[in-house]
Amino acid sequence: MLIAVEYLASVGVGVTGPQFFRADDGKVYVVKLQNNRLGSKVLVNEFVAAKFGEIMGLCFPTSGIIEINEQTLQQSQCLVTPEISLGRHFASLYLEHTEYVGKHNLHQGINTAEMAGVLLFDHMFHNIDRAKNRRNLLIRQEDAGYKIYAIDNSHLFRSGRWTLDSLNSLGTRIKPYDRYSFGLLLRDHLSPQDFLPYLEKVATISNDDIETIVEEIPDEWLRNRAERQGLSHHIKIRCDMVEKIWDALCGYIPKARGGYRWL
Repeated sequence: MLIAVEYLASVGVGVTGPQFFRADDGKVYVVKLQNNRLGSKVLVNEFVAAKFGEIMGLCFPTSGIIEINEQTLQQSQCLVTPEISLGRHFASLYLEHTEYVGKHNLHQGINTAEMAGVLLFDHMFHNIDRAKNRRNLLIRQEDAGYKIYAIDNSHLFRSGRWTLDSLNSLGTRIKPYDRYSFGLLLRDHLSPQDFLPYLEKVATISNDDIETIVEEIPDEWLRNRAERQGLSHHIKIRCDMVEKIWDALCGYIPKARGGYRWL
């Protein structure tokens, strides 16, 4: 677990009010706080995404739990707010020198095939926000070339304020999102075969693995046991549906690249 050692500034954008902190590893992180305006389920969503990102090998920034202690809070008067409190929060590595992904630069990405995993993940867990919010895909130049990163998983399950009823209503629903970069990827870049490595990785995830992930969510983020059980159950359902989700996405890939779509 990371320890916050220095407060830097507010990120200045984002409905969850993220903040910049330096952690004990010397790196700068974007931190989402327990007491953000949408509530602690935002952190639950980010935690679930981080765990699945590791298993599926997705192009998410390094992330995890970060603790803010009394010593860090006492550094500055501006930290004495209801939003910034002692305890565990969620941190994602801050990526410098990035641009937002759009039709002008998507073709530059050296890892566009990896976006198949991101699309699959987002459709498994109803993350419509990345399809709508054009700030949630970044690209930056690295030694090997321009690499795309997917950020901000606060709106999994269609909301940072999901309930048992809303999870149940989502159930086995499959609704492909083909706007903006998602549409460009499906139409111009991805093939059905690009999804296969990610299908295989999801297939390795057992029910016990899912229960372990949900149990590792900090208690202060999700105190309701029924909601934990409901979340675990919903994740299992969605993992079992991964091939059906893939098949639906293939409907947006042109026949020339192995999909079902007539252009």
